[in-house]
Amino acid sequence: MRIQHLVLLAAAFVLLWNSGFIGADYGLPYAGPFTLLFWRYLALSLLLLLYLGIRKRLFWPGWRIASQQMLVGALAHGVWLACVLIALDHDVPAGIVALVVALQPLATGAFSGRVTGEKTDLTRWIGLIIGFLGVGVTLAFRINYQSAASVFGHLVPLGSVIAITVASLIQRRVNLKQSAPGLPLDLSLFYQSAATALVLILPAWLVEHFATNAQAEFIYVMTWLIIAVSLGAYALMWKLLKYIDAASVASLFYLGPPVTMIMAWLAFGDIIEMTDVVGLAIVFLGIFITYRRFNAGHTRLDGQAR
Repeated sequence: MRIQHLVLLAAAFVLLWNSGFIGADYGLPYAGPFTLLFWRYLALSLLLLLYLGIRKRLFWPGWRIASQQMLVGALAHGVWLACVLIALDHDVPAGIVALVVALQPLATGAFSGRVTGEKTDLTRWIGLIIGFLGVGVTLAFRINYQSAASVFGHLVPLGSVIAITVASLIQRRVNLKQSAPGLPLDLSLFYQSAATALVLILPAWLVEHFATNAQAEFIYVMTWLIIAVSLGAYALMWKLLKYIDAASVASLFYLGPPVTMIMAWLAFGDIIEMTDVVGLAIVFLGIFITYRRFNAGHTRLDGQAR
């Protein structure tokens, strides 16, 4: 594929992937975090079920394999996005949420040695610590310490980091243990999505009573989140993996915070503070230190999901 086409694919992926933060922010006035996610993943599961049925690709792989994918889905989709939406619902700017969750690849790299049995290089731990310091600088100046809601809202995205890191390590462990190829991407995504919808039923019902203001704007936002983000961005990611190495694709996720900050500024008028820029620069320093010694053969994209 020509370099111009790869650049366009990469740009489209980054824009679609990070538009999920903006789309979620638009959708929250019409439904609570758990309810919005429940409707999104219920619709996504039904779409995938219909597609797999038509293509005659739907099958039960056995409880052991299915349960692994369902656990990964509940963590990587359900908990990850629930923490993101709760933060947005507490008026945390989308760019700040994106900055916090950008710690996930650093955390996965640092802890992956416990899964593979290999010793984690010191530079990965240093990079992770520097990354947390960068996020800490930004949050320290953003949090209103007089408000418990502000403290909670700014810290809850750390739950996303923990959830997606654990999901990534579980998926990595599964990949290392299995001798045969894993489930096809579409079937794997179906089991992950179905598990996410099931996990969200209780909080959406007990906490929010499925309250939904199903106006046209809500339908538009949900359509975008399902088609453009959950399916479109995911498809673009795997298309990119056909032409460039996993490390290069993984590096695109680090464009998330600045791209989301700009999107949020354009969409909502969110102000980008100088401390945000400083924190972002420190995080990028941690990323640079972590990955400068590792080529494509040492890094892979594990379990990133939106």
